[in-house]
Amino acid sequence: MTAQVSERLMYGGKEIPLFTNPLSLYLKNAEISFKSPHTANWRGYVGTWEILEHEGVERLYLIALSAHKSYEEILSLSDVFPGYDKVFAHWFTGELRCPQGAQLDYRHMGYGSVYEYDLLMEFKQGILINKHARHNELPKKKNEEDYPLFLRRGK
Repeated sequence: MTAQVSERLMYGGKEIPLFTNPLSLYLKNAEISFKSPHTANWRGYVGTWEILEHEGVERLYLIALSAHKSYEEILSLSDVFPGYDKVFAHWFTGELRCPQGAQLDYRHMGYGSVYEYDLLMEFKQGILINKHARHNELPKKKNEEDYPLFLRRGK
């Protein structure tokens, strides 16, 4: 599997990568799918998100979308959500992972790469309920003994 292009999150006046796909549950329930333009974007779209304060509560909004209906036709947010310039992500309950700092370990699959730390934000029905940073360490290099016998060299 190939490392995937990240979603984008506008937060604290900056654009940061988002290693979570908050739109996926909505698309599944609405039976909407997109075409993959290349192996680094199997889901077929990239969303731009923003956390906006509304009545003292921080809420997650989808503010832009670039989605491939076909290799030639690209849809925007207004194509998928007619009449909206931003969409409150009320369907999203879960954790957003935003990698921060230097990349410690590249993994050629999904969002598996490891960074210095992750900003983790927990949402319930689109409302931010908790956030914290998780500091990561350089993954331990595996020795041959760490693998099953059938994967070891010369065995």
